[in-house]
Amino acid sequence: MRTMAIDYGDQRIGLAVSDLLGMLAGEAWTMQEWDMERAAKRIAEEATARDVGTLVLGLPKNMDGSEGPRAEKSRAFRELLINESGLPVILWDERRSSIEAHAILHSAGKKEKQHRKNVDAVAASLILEGYLGSAR
Repeated sequence: MRTMAIDYGDQRIGLAVSDLLGMLAGEAWTMQEWDMERAAKRIAEEATARDVGTLVLGLPKNMDGSEGPRAEKSRAFRELLINESGLPVILWDERRSSIEAHAILHSAGKKEKQHRKNVDAVAASLILEGYLGSAR
């Protein structure tokens, strides 16, 4: 079964799916959705279409490890995902994932304006790679 990582944002959601063996991050893309319930439903549909067995949702923590309003939003979104998909949803510390994603895009020669389109998908890939690496 595949694993899907989710970088949840208010306007864009980054998604990344592993290979069938759950060893490598594969396809990554960005979904635009502002409504939390519609987003959960769309992600559940994507998970079913791609034979996903586990969802990994980025949990934004402060650098000192504390949680703020963004983490609360992710926890609420987790409950919606569980209800819509019926899949286990693992919360994953995503500290620095967006910063690293911007650095990757910059080093790949992408202009700053283009980062917005891709940064969430890259961040989801980083979340997925971190999770897959820890599972081994």
